[in-house]
Amino acid sequence: MTSREHINEYFNGQPFMLLCALALMVATGVALSMGVQPVVEETTGILYSVKWTLFGSGTLSAVVNVLCLLLTGGLMLALNKVFSFVRSVTRLFVSAFFLLQLAHPSGLVSFNAGTLLCLVTSVTVLPLFASFQDRHSQRSIFLVFALAATGSMFHYGFLALIPAFLLGFLNMGVLNLKGLLAMLFGLVTPFWIVLGMGMASLADFAMPHIQGIWNMGGHDGMDWVFITAALVAVIGLVLAVMNFMTIMNYRMQTRVYNAFFVFVLMMAVIAICIDYGHVAVYLPLLCLMTSVQVAHTHTLRATRPHRYLFLLLLIAGCIASFAVNVIKP
Repeated sequence: MTSREHINEYFNGQPFMLLCALALMVATGVALSMGVQPVVEETTGILYSVKWTLFGSGTLSAVVNVLCLLLTGGLMLALNKVFSFVRSVTRLFVSAFFLLQLAHPSGLVSFNAGTLLCLVTSVTVLPLFASFQDRHSQRSIFLVFALAATGSMFHYGFLALIPAFLLGFLNMGVLNLKGLLAMLFGLVTPFWIVLGMGMASLADFAMPHIQGIWNMGGHDGMDWVFITAALVAVIGLVLAVMNFMTIMNYRMQTRVYNAFFVFVLMMAVIAICIDYGHVAVYLPLLCLMTSVQVAHTHTLRATRPHRYLFLLLLIAGCIASFAVNVIKP
C-alpha cells in the first residue's frame, strides 16, 4: 500500500474521527476563552417563546452542546452500521460533521436550537429507515411527525423537517391511507394535548416572522455565518450531484436511504433562504447532511489516489473559518 493510500484510509478510520472529536472539544474551549458570542437567540415557535441559550452562555451550556453534537455523530455511526447508507467501511461522515462544525464557533459556545434540530433528526432517522416498504409502520410515522410538531411549538426551524420526512416516507413506500392518517394525527396530537391540558390557548398561536435573504443586510454579525452556510450548501449540493449517478446503481433500499439525506439537505438550504434571520439554526443540520456527501465522495472514488487532497482542503477551510470567527473584533 502506497503512502497516498495510507492517508486515504486514515481519513476513513476511527483515529481520524476521534481526532476530529477532540478538535471539536478543544475548539469549543478556545471559543469560550476568546469570548465568542452565540448567534441567535430568543425567538418563538408556534406556541412558545424560548431563550435557546437554555443553559446560559457559559461552560455548562457549551458542554451540553458539544455532548449533543458528539451524540449526533455517534447516532449517525450506529445508523450506518444498521442500514449501511454509506456502503464502504468509513467513519468519515462523522469526522466531516465535526470538522464542519468547527467552521461555526458561535454555534459551539452554547446549547442552541440548531444542535437540537440535528439531534432530533438523527434520532428520527431510525424509525424512518426501519419502515422501508413496511405497510404497518403507522407507529413510526406517528412518532416522527409528533416529534417534529412538538419541536415546532418551540422553534419554527422544526417545520423544515416535516416536508423532508413526508418525502422520505413517500419514498419508503409506506404512505398509504393509514400512513397519511398517522401523519396527520402525529402533527395534531401534540397541540391537542397542550391545548387540552391548558398549557396554551388558541390565542398563543403565532405565525413565523419571515426574513428572507433579501433582508440579509439588516442582521448585524450574521454576514460570516451566512457565508459559511452558503459555502457548506454549495459543497453539499455539488457533491450530491456528483454522487448521484453512482448511488443510482445501488440497490433500491440504499438509494431510498440516501435520497432522504438529499431531501433534508435541500430543505435546509430552502429554509436558510426563507428564514435568513435564523440561518445559524439550520447550519448544523446542513453540516450533518453535507458530511454524508463528503463520505460518499471519498469512498466512491477509491481508484483516485489523490482524493485526500479535497479533505485536506476541507480541513484547512474549516480551521481558517474558525480562526477568522475567533479573532475578529
